[in-house]
Amino acid sequence: MSNALDAVIIGAGHNSLACACHLSARGWKVAVYEQAAEAGGAVKSGAYTVPGFRHDWAAMNLSLFAGSAFHTENADELARNGLSFAPTGNPFASVFPDGRWLGVSNDAVLTTARVRGFSDADAKAWTELTNSFPSEAESIFAVLGASMDLRAISTLGWKTWRKRGGGGTLDLARFLMMSPRAWLDQTFESDHVKATLAAWGMHLDFAPDIAGGAVFPYLEAMAGQAFGMVLGQGGADTMTKAMVKMIQSRGGSVHCGAKVTGIKHAAGRAFGIILEDGTLVEAEKAVIANVSPTALHKLTGGTDDARHDAAMTTYQHAPGTMMIHLAMDALPDWTAAELKRFAYVHIAPSLDQMARTYAQAKAGLLPDEPVIVVGQPTVVDPSRAPAGKHVLWLQVRMAPGQIKGDAAGTIPDKNWQDAAAPFAERALDILERYAPGTRAKILGQHIVTPDMLEADNPNLVGGDQVCGSHHLHQHFMNRPARGFADGTTPIKNLYHTGAAVWPGAGTGAGSGTLLAKKLAGK
Repeated sequence: MSNALDAVIIGAGHNSLACACHLSARGWKVAVYEQAAEAGGAVKSGAYTVPGFRHDWAAMNLSLFAGSAFHTENADELARNGLSFAPTGNPFASVFPDGRWLGVSNDAVLTTARVRGFSDADAKAWTELTNSFPSEAESIFAVLGASMDLRAISTLGWKTWRKRGGGGTLDLARFLMMSPRAWLDQTFESDHVKATLAAWGMHLDFAPDIAGGAVFPYLEAMAGQAFGMVLGQGGADTMTKAMVKMIQSRGGSVHCGAKVTGIKHAAGRAFGIILEDGTLVEAEKAVIANVSPTALHKLTGGTDDARHDAAMTTYQHAPGTMMIHLAMDALPDWTAAELKRFAYVHIAPSLDQMARTYAQAKAGLLPDEPVIVVGQPTVVDPSRAPAGKHVLWLQVRMAPGQIKGDAAGTIPDKNWQDAAAPFAERALDILERYAPGTRAKILGQHIVTPDMLEADNPNLVGGDQVCGSHHLHQHFMNRPARGFADGTTPIKNLYHTGAAVWPGAGTGAGSGTLLAKKLAGK
C-alpha cells in the first residue's frame, strides 16, 4: 500500500493544521478532512458586511501563535507561504462609566504612570509584577507548555522545585488555583485596575470568582506590556492559509466540504474515517480527531473504557458568545480619544458586573449588561477596510447557548433567530453610552449568534468559542479527561486534539503541536 496515508485528521482547525505540518515535515503522508467550505475553524476571515471590509470570524488575537513553539520552529517557512503579522504596542484598554480609562501599552513607564493615576500603591504593585515577570513567566509557561502525562509532570515538578525551592513551588501552585478576584484583591486596591485585568478572564470561562482563573489576567497584562499584541495582516486567516500551503507543499492534502460521519475501528484499533458519501479513508499510523468530546463519542460509537466514555458524554461547555461585525465610516468617538489607539477596548466596568453577567448566562438568561469586547483591528491593520474606513469586531460575552429568559425582562423570545436583533441592540446601546454617535457611523452589520457559530463549527457547542470550560476539574491533566490530556484515547491509533485537549483554547496550536511531536518522536 505505497499510496496509503500515515495519518488522517478530522477537522481543519489550526491545531489540526499544525499537527499535519509537523508530521508531513517528518515524512508522514497526511490528509485533513473538514466539513466546512474553508479551513481554519474559528480562525478565518471574510467580507461579512459590505465589500471591501474584512472581518475576523471569531479569533482575532494571534499573539499566542506568534509566540508558540510551532511558529518558532516554522517561522521562515510560514512567512514564505504568506503568513504576515500586524503588531501593535497598544494591546488593550478598559473604559468606565465615570469617563476614566486604563490602557496597557508596550511601555512599562507609560503603563505604570496610567496605573498611578488610580493608585500609588497599585503603581508600586504593578512595578513589582513587571520586574518579576521574566522569572515568573518562565515557570508558568513551562507548566502551560508541558505534556500532561505523569513523566512530564514529574520532570516539570522536579525542575520547578530546583528553580524555585519548596516554598516558591507551592506559591506557584497556589497562584494557579486562585480566582481572578482573590488575586486582584490581594494585589491591587483600585476597582478600575482590577476590572481592567479581570476582563481577560471573561475571554475564557473565568468570571471573577472562578478558581484557577487568576493566571489569565496576569499573563495578558504582563505579556501585553512586555510584547504588545499581534494580529494577522489582512485577517487572522493569514495563519491558517499559510499552514494549508505548507501541508500541500509537503505532499499532504486538505479537503473542505468533506463531512466525516464515523471513525472505523476494530479489535481496539482505529484504521480510518467514513465520509458522508460512504467513502472509507484509511490510515496506517493515526486517526486524529479535532472534535468536541461529545462528537468524538458519536464518531466512535463509544469505547471499551467506561470512564473515558462518561467523560466525553458529560463534558461541560462554557457559555456562548455573540459576534457583531461592523463596517464603519469611522472609529467610535470614545469618551477618551486615546482609546482609538488600542486593538481591544473592554466594556466591563466592575468585577461584580462580570460575575453577574456570567451567572445570568449560565442560568440561560440573556444578560442585562453583557461584557462587550470591542476589537479595532483597522487601528493596527488599515488594509482590512477602504482608506479612512474601519471595521469593528464585537464579542458580546456571555450569552447562553439555549435561551431560557431575559435578565432585563424586555426580550420575550427564547430562540436566537428572534432574540438576536434585540440582544445586539442591547450591546450597541452599551457601546453608544461609552462612544456616543457610534450607530451613525455603521455602514454594514452582521450578527453571528451562538447557534450560528455552532452550525459553522460543531466544536463551538452552544457558541462556546473555547470548546469547553477551563475550570480546574476540566483543565491541566483533566482536559478532556484524566489520563487522556496527552491526546491519546482508549482506542489504539486514535488520537484527540483541538481546544478540548490540553493545553486548551487559544491560537497557540498547543495540543496539535504536542500531539505531533508525540507521534513523530520529536
